[in-house]
Amino acid sequence: MNSSNASSGSRPLNVTVLGSGDAFATAGRSQSGYLVSVGGTCVLMDAGPDLLGSMKRKKLAPADLDVIAVSHLHGDHYGGIPFLMLEYLYESRPDRIIHFVGPRNLESRCWRMMKLAYPRFNVGVIRPWLHFIEIEPHQEVRVGQARISAIRSPHMETDISLSLKLRIAGRTIVYSGDSGWNEELVSFAEGADLFICECTYYESSQLTFHMNYPQLAANRSRFKVKRMLLSHLGREVLAHKRNLKMKLAFDGLKIKL
Repeated sequence: MNSSNASSGSRPLNVTVLGSGDAFATAGRSQSGYLVSVGGTCVLMDAGPDLLGSMKRKKLAPADLDVIAVSHLHGDHYGGIPFLMLEYLYESRPDRIIHFVGPRNLESRCWRMMKLAYPRFNVGVIRPWLHFIEIEPHQEVRVGQARISAIRSPHMETDISLSLKLRIAGRTIVYSGDSGWNEELVSFAEGADLFICECTYYESSQLTFHMNYPQLAANRSRFKVKRMLLSHLGREVLAHKRNLKMKLAFDGLKIKL
């Protein structure tokens, strides 16, 4: 299914939802992953455990990725990286530098996870091709055509979790990552062409490390964005989906901006 709203006169930008599910892969949905492609550049926002399978089922090539932006270091958001490394090691060797952008400790955690998963593999072969950039809240980095900035999301207590903003080819995509309600996110998302917002719960409003649908619906008019898409969908939300007015993501959804 395609959802088209391409800007006339600009290069087509496509967003593919690789994974719209929560950590439990509720209803068989893959965990978080959103692929942004424009003009030969591919930016992946989050890399859930089913990353490789999801890409290959959609005929997308892991070797085409230029940037992998990670919101935070929970397994359902970056657990696919060891398999991506494995792919680069044996199946599709990189022909250019691939940039990983995310919170502090991203690099050490990725290599540690790879070491635990495949302890005897010689990852030194691909190390020169994988470049890690660790960003702090309110910092912006430029990687090729893409500019990525971040604010801190109220989700993790010890480690830092981020909401991300991607500017590329004249378009802006904001991704909440995992987040409880955050007033700063309202202003951070303002003006976005697409705002991908987590919506894990419906009834469980007492759990403040994720957002819930009634909360988002009540505040929808405050988000001054062109399009808003709810994702990271949990059991409670999906149980109500026939009665929800806000747009819900699904695996394989394609949006043109």
